[in-house]
Amino acid sequence: MAENSRVGNDPSDELGLPGVDTTKPSVARVYDMMLGGKDHYEVDREFYRRTMEIEPNAPLLAQALRRWLIRVVRYLTTTAKIDQFLDCGSGLPTAENTHQVAQRVNPEATVVYVDKDPMVIAHGRALLEENDHTHVVAADLRYPDDLFAHPVVSRSLDFDRPIALMQCATIHHVEDDENPRELMARYIELLPAGSYVLLSHFCDPDDGSEVSTLAKAMEANLRSAIGRGRCRTPAEIESYLTGLEILDPGLVPVNEWWPEGPRLAPALPIDFIGWGAVGRKP
Repeated sequence: MAENSRVGNDPSDELGLPGVDTTKPSVARVYDMMLGGKDHYEVDREFYRRTMEIEPNAPLLAQALRRWLIRVVRYLTTTAKIDQFLDCGSGLPTAENTHQVAQRVNPEATVVYVDKDPMVIAHGRALLEENDHTHVVAADLRYPDDLFAHPVVSRSLDFDRPIALMQCATIHHVEDDENPRELMARYIELLPAGSYVLLSHFCDPDDGSEVSTLAKAMEANLRSAIGRGRCRTPAEIESYLTGLEILDPGLVPVNEWWPEGPRLAPALPIDFIGWGAVGRKP
């Protein structure tokens, strides 16, 4: 493992993190709240209230992103026969996580969750203690070489066979000066041939539209409360998948990626904030 490794083994000291910080909102806890979870603090509720003032339909975005994840994992497990998943920035164990979807189809499917939030790590390990095919790793997704060298990752996943790498609602928290394009290129380089990459990202069409205005307001709210977060253009997001064969229908709003039925209500601006795509490494 590299000398500047950012990973560890015990949730109390991994990454040099202290205990759960209740003075700042957590992306994982707020996302969990929007999905109906109960693991949050007043600082998270305050951020949630501010978000709802900007966009009362904000929970619809979290729900759409989760439904997209479920559809993609189901497709990869059933049709592409993928049985290994590396879920980065996995968040709190809210209903219908990756392992539940994949292992419903294939009980032998292996899932490794990656996060650096101490609450996520503690809850995930407690929930999955008796699941031999699912593991939780404390690591910073901004260091792919360290992550792939982590003993739990290298022991649990077979890098001679295809893996599904999941970057679902994570890369928009990587700042421009941290070079998300280079980061994703390194992930793709490390994956074995035949692997799949799942990417969902907050989008700003930057075209003066109502959607763009909303995206800019949501980005400002994220940066004010959490200190990071970028809504990027479709072209920027697509560049993070360079070198992959993009599955139909390409990079689209997540509600438009193989929807399970017809749209029953008019589209709202919030429906065009979360975009997603799936690519296969040749």
